[in-house]
Amino acid sequence: MADILLIAGLSGAGRSQAADDLEDLGWFVVDNMPTELIDKVVEIAAVGESLSKLALVVGTPTAQVGVIDVLKRLRKSGHRVRMLFLDATNNELIKRYGATRRKHPLAEGNSGVEDAIAKERSMLEPVKAEADLVIDTTSLTIHQLKSQLSDLFTQDGVLDAMQVSVVSFGYKHGLPLDVDLVFDVRFLPNPHWDENLRPLSGLDEPVRTYVMTQDLSKKFLDQLTQMLSLLLPAYQAEGKSYLTVAIGCTGGRHRSVAIAEQLKVWLIQCGQNPRVTHRDISR
Repeated sequence: MADILLIAGLSGAGRSQAADDLEDLGWFVVDNMPTELIDKVVEIAAVGESLSKLALVVGTPTAQVGVIDVLKRLRKSGHRVRMLFLDATNNELIKRYGATRRKHPLAEGNSGVEDAIAKERSMLEPVKAEADLVIDTTSLTIHQLKSQLSDLFTQDGVLDAMQVSVVSFGYKHGLPLDVDLVFDVRFLPNPHWDENLRPLSGLDEPVRTYVMTQDLSKKFLDQLTQMLSLLLPAYQAEGKSYLTVAIGCTGGRHRSVAIAEQLKVWLIQCGQNPRVTHRDISR
């Protein structure tokens, strides 16, 4: 059985960089893959053990639209098939195209890169919806992207376990693009208004104590874990490979970080090996 990863996403969001990183991690990578050839390449890969980990970067936006049917067909074949979708904000993509001076593949005539990005985003929305995992590369450096891919795709032998990630964030910095479940904890008392706690973060004991000694925090965490106790096995039974839970507060430094860390403890107690990221803790 081959381990097959299809890589899709917006132009400029980092598909080629992800391909290079996966190649460094031992995957056999084919970039700019036409959808018409995917079935044939998978058939060849299934023959030999040398191609047991196959990453295929789907080509043009038009080709990516056609990958949905290919994905459904491959999932019936007995192989382990996942799809990674790389995303980024419009402003970040515009900045990247401005820096490289490359032409967007959907740019036509006098239309600008902003219009082309909007058109591509709309076109690829159904593809993103089918993805097992979405990574928002907006604020990731090349090294951070490689580290994240390494965490996600080097767990050899753990093929059936659903990988759970927890991310804390600040609403004033924007919602994450790459999460499944979002919980807002701005209703909790805010340590920001305590001058002694303001310079600290939810990783520091005084802030953690302040947040977690609130009755409302305890009730929220209890209700959240009860719901996840129901959802985690249900998602896994449906074949979901990745689940990302986001916890948001105003700035992403105090309340969301403290709650995310407590959720991590509970997940470990449940036998999970969660990946925890605090997106805005340094802002």
